[in-house]
Amino acid sequence: MGQTDQGDTAKITLRAELLAARRAMAPEERSAAARALAQHGLELPELAAAHTVAGYVSVGGEPGTRELLDLLRGRGVRVLLPVLRFDNDLDWAVYGGPESLVRAGRGLLEPDGPRLGCDAVLAADAVLLPGLAVDAHGVRLGRGGGSYDRVLARLARAGAHPALVALLYASEVVARVPREAHDHPVHAVITPDGVRRFR
Repeated sequence: MGQTDQGDTAKITLRAELLAARRAMAPEERSAAARALAQHGLELPELAAAHTVAGYVSVGGEPGTRELLDLLRGRGVRVLLPVLRFDNDLDWAVYGGPESLVRAGRGLLEPDGPRLGCDAVLAADAVLLPGLAVDAHGVRLGRGGGSYDRVLARLARAGAHPALVALLYASEVVARVPREAHDHPVHAVITPDGVRRFR
């Protein structure tokens, strides 16, 4: 078995463990975590001073993002939300508040406004990234769909340098995540326990 195969196997195993832990969380625990994430998010200077933030609407057992999105929008921040394309790439639209969200495929919620194109993310001062874990070096473990790998590659090609911020539960900051050549480390992770930065 090659190194890539071993890395894939390790990622699959880690994803399964982390998703099981999320499913086991009580609704009250998730609600409290979402409130704490929103509070700590606004303490992060890169978010507090941002004009445009590319975010996402949490679904299922993901750490809740809606309170943070609404607080940012209430402060006059232009919040962009992803719209999943047929090829798994991400288009973007401006978040107009909870009433602007519509149900989409794969259980996602997407904004109903005009589509701005895949390159709209290049205007973001900060990008909030979903994931399942981040390690001590800032390496993020995603869900495996590759959509955010494309976003991060697009930012790198364009020479854009927004703050890359993962939103996770505290237990999902782990010692090591299997890393591949295309992985882009995040600059910070926000958990209900606070903010951790990476070099």
